Amino acid sequence: MVNVKGKWALITGASRGVGYQIATFMAKMGCNLILHGRKLEHLKKISEEVKKFGIETYCVQAEFSEPTQVVTMLDEIESTGIAVDIVFNNAGLQVAYRKDFWKTPIEDFEISFRVNFISAALICYRLIPPMIERGFGRVVNVTSGIKNEPEQAAYSASKAALDKFTKDLSSKLDGTNVMINLADPGWCRTDLGGPNAPNPVESVIPGIVVGAFIDDKKSGRLFPAQAFTGLTLEEAVAKAEKMS
Repeated sequence: MVNVKGKWALITGASRGVGYQIATFMAKMGCNLILHGRKLEHLKKISEEVKKFGIETYCVQAEFSEPTQVVTMLDEIESTGIAVDIVFNNAGLQVAYRKDFWKTPIEDFEISFRVNFISAALICYRLIPPMIERGFGRVVNVTSGIKNEPEQAAYSASKAALDKFTKDLSSKLDGTNVMINLADPGWCRTDLGGPNAPNPVESVIPGIVVGAFIDDKKSGRLFPAQAFTGLTLEEAVAKAEKMS
């Protein structure tokens, strides 16, 4: 199992929900964090909370609906000299639930693809090549299990694009110590998931982070976080490494 103590992880959408859970857990494991949010003030609470675990943090802001802001964020991270070892592409946007899905506006697809897919692709393209040069890296792209709901077509289609991108990219990384995998948090009670979701957001741990700790040089898998609820990290890693 990978020891993340002293490594640096970028977590997008870190101020709340699933991202907040990821940040807290990784900090407990001794991992330094680059925390992303739409506004820096949104990150103040999580940044202060995780520092009690003796780690370093660096906060960045970017509106992922604007690809130029994603590039600017990556430029800023690069300028710090921090070597990013782990990435959690967690930030996501659910535009609307279109009951009359036949009239879904094209704008739903445009903003969903920018936030949920294009931003993650830009981050992967920038940060994975240096990981390859250093000989270590872990990328976890957070996806969704939504299906057969055209009311959420823009969201689910953007996540399907992320799935395809991840699996195709994994073909170039499989067998190396730079690994890229998918994680599905399940339907959780978050701002995105809503109050009627069956799962508390805390249930995503440890499954949502397991892709950062596995050490079997296999990429392109999907880890459903709810399948790991209640397991220790060690148990979760052992289970994940048996998944194909």
